[in-house]
Amino acid sequence: MFIDQAKIYMKAGNGGNGVVSFRREIYVPNGGPDGGDGGKGGNIIFVVDTGMLTLMDFKYKKKYVAQNGGDGAGAKKSGKNGTDLVIKVPPGTIIKDEASGRVLADLTENDQRQIVLKGGKGGKGNQHFATPTRQAPRFAISGTAGEEASVILELKLLADVGLIGYPSVGKSTILSMVTSANPKIADYHFTTLSPNLGVVGDEYGKSFVIADIPGLIEGAHEGVGLGHEFLKHVERTKVLIHIVDISGMEGRNPIEDFDKINNELKLYSSKLTKKYQVIAANKMDLSGTEEKYESFKKEIIARGYEVFPISAVTKKGLKELFMFVTSKLLVLQNEPEEISVENMEYTLEKEEPFTIRIEDGTYIVEGKWMQRIVGSTNFDDNDSLKYFQRALIKKGVIEELKKLGIKEGDNVKIYDIEFEYIP
Repeated sequence: MFIDQAKIYMKAGNGGNGVVSFRREIYVPNGGPDGGDGGKGGNIIFVVDTGMLTLMDFKYKKKYVAQNGGDGAGAKKSGKNGTDLVIKVPPGTIIKDEASGRVLADLTENDQRQIVLKGGKGGKGNQHFATPTRQAPRFAISGTAGEEASVILELKLLADVGLIGYPSVGKSTILSMVTSANPKIADYHFTTLSPNLGVVGDEYGKSFVIADIPGLIEGAHEGVGLGHEFLKHVERTKVLIHIVDISGMEGRNPIEDFDKINNELKLYSSKLTKKYQVIAANKMDLSGTEEKYESFKKEIIARGYEVFPISAVTKKGLKELFMFVTSKLLVLQNEPEEISVENMEYTLEKEEPFTIRIEDGTYIVEGKWMQRIVGSTNFDDNDSLKYFQRALIKKGVIEELKKLGIKEGDNVKIYDIEFEYIP
């Protein structure tokens, strides 16, 4: 089964917590703080594996979580870093954040590695908070949470040449004649329900990968038929072989078919209209096609295209067609690939450190950073409480409360902690 899209949930490891500890040795009754730091959480890393051809592995396993960092310990011992989680994907995989649609990674080369989600930072032990006036800090900092996201994996075939055209024009037959691929072939529409890849040998001058893109129909750019699923596979090709049924056996006009397919490419992405196309007029072995071909050839050449008469069944004209395609690939392989803005890599949007809302006169402060700082504070310890207050000022929480009109005596709630505001 060919699976070219999957949705998974991923979470990088949380950072380990720093700890509160004091040196305790014989003859040293009042040792200083020696709480160790937490370890870093494991990253989520994607790596390209050319041995994979589909996203089948992600059809059943939907959740991926990296290891958390270990907590610190006394004697200034740091916690162990969490192990990175490495996920293998086939070449041509694009990773998108489901929430924003942003591209987090575009993976094409063998062994290419990309950190997609970063593990949380380890917290600081109390050894870091000793000062001349605070010699026994009884607080430490918790580790930060690892990044998490639901992502969409999309596989776009990495083929040099793509075969396009209406259903049943002979694409699968051509693929079977010039490669060792064995696509399903029959005389009815949509025989090919997933892209087929094959390798053309060097008998035509150069070996290259060719893809049989399933038949496109009018409305494909809007998802009609199997449009969206297959148009994306055209995007990475360098040359398109546009195949038309010159016989017109089903009552269709080859020029009209040609125009409709190109219109679908244009409506899906203007980038596709810039792909080099060579036209193959197929089914020349049928009677009465010579006259139709001459008329078609005159129109196509006038538009600036190269056209080749072929018969996929008898292999007539295939050598001339593929020798020409090989020569074009040799020229195009040295041209830099155009990178569109939509394929640039982004990181996940960072969550605001805190948010403030007012409910029934109470100022409620929330956010992952706030949750972390509250969890790290010992509210029964004066030094820890002072550190908490300075952190609120430094992060801008107090300033934001003032902007919202807070007055002396108003209630402020930060998770389980509630207090009166005193300027």
